[in-house]
Amino acid sequence: MISITATLGFAPTALALEYNKEILVEADFSGRDLTDSSFTKANLRQSNFSRANLNGVSFFAANLESANLEGSDLRNATLDSARLVRANLTNALLEGAFAANARFDGAIIDGADFTDTLLRPDEQKKLCKLAKGTNPTTGRDTRDTLFCP
Repeated sequence: MISITATLGFAPTALALEYNKEILVEADFSGRDLTDSSFTKANLRQSNFSRANLNGVSFFAANLESANLEGSDLRNATLDSARLVRANLTNALLEGAFAANARFDGAIIDGADFTDTLLRPDEQKKLCKLAKGTNPTTGRDTRDTLFCP
């Protein structure tokens, strides 16, 4: 049984890539496995990360304005000082993400899961005004994951 599993195997783990300080406006990363990659201070305005595996990715101080992150896995990602203005985070999984000083003005967060995500209190209040829906992967209500009143 063990040899069959090893033979049929699992998809190989993606190599972490570095895109630090790159200008990647309108880039298409949809559906890609970018686990542990780094986009520190990258310009990713209007880029497509829909359904991408972004687990552990660093978006420190990245510009993700109007980026499509729909259905992406951002668990344990670093979003500190990131600009997510008008970003589409519909059904995104942000569990355990570090998003202190991140800006979410005008973001779409329907069905996003913010469980254990570190947010500034003022950003959390802004997100609560927009929060609705349930994450299809975790079954958690967006408002509950943000501790909205």
